[in-house]
Amino acid sequence: MPRRPPGSRRVGGGLRPGARRLTIGLVLVVVPLLVVMGKLVLLQGVDGGDYAAAATQDRLRSYPIAALRGQVLDRDGNPLAYTVEASRVVADPTVVADPARTALALTTLLDVPVSELTDLLSRDSRYVVLAGQVSPETVDAIDELGLGGVFFEDDPVRLYPAGTVAGQVVGFVGRQGNGLAGIEQTFDEELAGRPGERRVEVGSGGHPIPSGIDESTPATDGETVELTLDADLQYVMEQRLDQACQDGATTRASAVVLDVHTGEVAAMGSCPGYDPGAAAQTDPELLGNPVVSDVFEPGSVMKAVTLAAALEEGVATPDTVLTVDGHIQAGDAVVTDAHDHEPIDWTVTGVLAKSSNVGTIMLAREVGDATLEEYLRAFGVGSRTGIELPGESAGILSGSDEWEESRAANIAIGQGVSVTTLQMASVYQAIANDGVRIAPRLVDSVGGEAAPAPESTRVVSESTADRMAYMLEAVVGPGGTAPLAQVDGFRVAGKTGTAQRANPDCGCYAGGGYVTTFVGFAPADDPQYVVAVDLERPTSSAEGGQVAAPVFADIMRQALTADGIVPSGTARPEFDLTG
Repeated sequence: MPRRPPGSRRVGGGLRPGARRLTIGLVLVVVPLLVVMGKLVLLQGVDGGDYAAAATQDRLRSYPIAALRGQVLDRDGNPLAYTVEASRVVADPTVVADPARTALALTTLLDVPVSELTDLLSRDSRYVVLAGQVSPETVDAIDELGLGGVFFEDDPVRLYPAGTVAGQVVGFVGRQGNGLAGIEQTFDEELAGRPGERRVEVGSGGHPIPSGIDESTPATDGETVELTLDADLQYVMEQRLDQACQDGATTRASAVVLDVHTGEVAAMGSCPGYDPGAAAQTDPELLGNPVVSDVFEPGSVMKAVTLAAALEEGVATPDTVLTVDGHIQAGDAVVTDAHDHEPIDWTVTGVLAKSSNVGTIMLAREVGDATLEEYLRAFGVGSRTGIELPGESAGILSGSDEWEESRAANIAIGQGVSVTTLQMASVYQAIANDGVRIAPRLVDSVGGEAAPAPESTRVVSESTADRMAYMLEAVVGPGGTAPLAQVDGFRVAGKTGTAQRANPDCGCYAGGGYVTTFVGFAPADDPQYVVAVDLERPTSSAEGGQVAAPVFADIMRQALTADGIVPSGTARPEFDLTG
């Protein structure tokens, strides 16, 4: 082959095979390096902040900070409900290295079986609850173990130190801490407060990084609700009602105590009651407040309204004499007194003291149906009182345009109309308070701010109220139906009631037994308290003066003496019951 002359170059040739391979190899090395370097520049220079923030966010955990629920206090500041700090023990199973070993370390402290804990800690989940409402001491003990993936959340405990005392008034909370009955339900928003939040950066074991993010928005604790209740009086009243429920005939006993001049509820309850702290284990039918939700036909205690209407309308005076037969025709029905009798001349005071059905119906007819309805409604019958409790009933009172002659007669004597125990007490509060009815109230303040003043309504004149008090005192005096309602040292005014109870099995009165009542106030010469008592007795025909009046006397005695009320300074008047 001829050799190229020196200095000549090849025309149309390429790189030598070795050089070509070197070039290709260099490209294969340099290009990936350039890609990597570009990616690093992108990560560190352009998107570095976003990626760092995302990494931080992945390490952040948010934990709720529970607000401590506000207290419920009686009028003297005694706690009826309060909350203490506790925690929920939770875990992130994806962080727990050894579920069995962790379960073994926790079983005694949490009082949860090892098998149950092991199952929870082995789940394919980022969040499981191991135990709730754990004490701070136990939390500290667990924290010292340094268990990876185990941490804590606020889970406060609601306590009811008085047990069943005022339980029906206070109510209770559910497992999530929301009010489900009573004051707890009515003032749930105020009591609950507002939860806060803690955001913390954690490491691989689920524990906070010392130098990491740790931010908190504090919780706002709930407000305190102070009631008008007197816990001591409440206790005595409930004990007396329990005693009544153990007599073998009484299936339910209810009572309420009102301050005459303010309408404040000093005590309220029923038998059987319940302990709010054990609400979950209580028969749901008992988790209410019969004093405001259950209605009954009051019987003769309603005669006070009929006679007040007669006095206010000028139909009669306490000394007006009526010739009263033992029975009276009322449409297609015949209404009798407790015992049929020959005609008797009774004063209007005697009609009330003897609880004459016939005499009361005679006066009601003089008043007129429409006018009597007006007085019943003015006294609060047929409408809610507005008490600060859920589930209040308005009772039952039909319009007078629907009253047949027999119904009109029955309503005048407390049958054919239904009320709650609280409504009945409110009627007598108006009479005792010079004819002015003040809406009952149970809450004195919320968050330190006084509750709004209740509405007041003049129902009858002061003169009529005074004359009614005089006649009601005759009921408790000699010849009246309730001598067992007397309280030593104090003059007492009030009225008995014995009404047929509807039999739920047939929707009729047959076999339903009776509801016996007594409602009154004392001292009669300077009224301070009203006490209303009603007893449901399905198998008994005993009258209110026999069974309800003694319960009234015991509760009223406690209310007067505990409050330091001075005994009556004047003797009970002499009453002329017959003409």
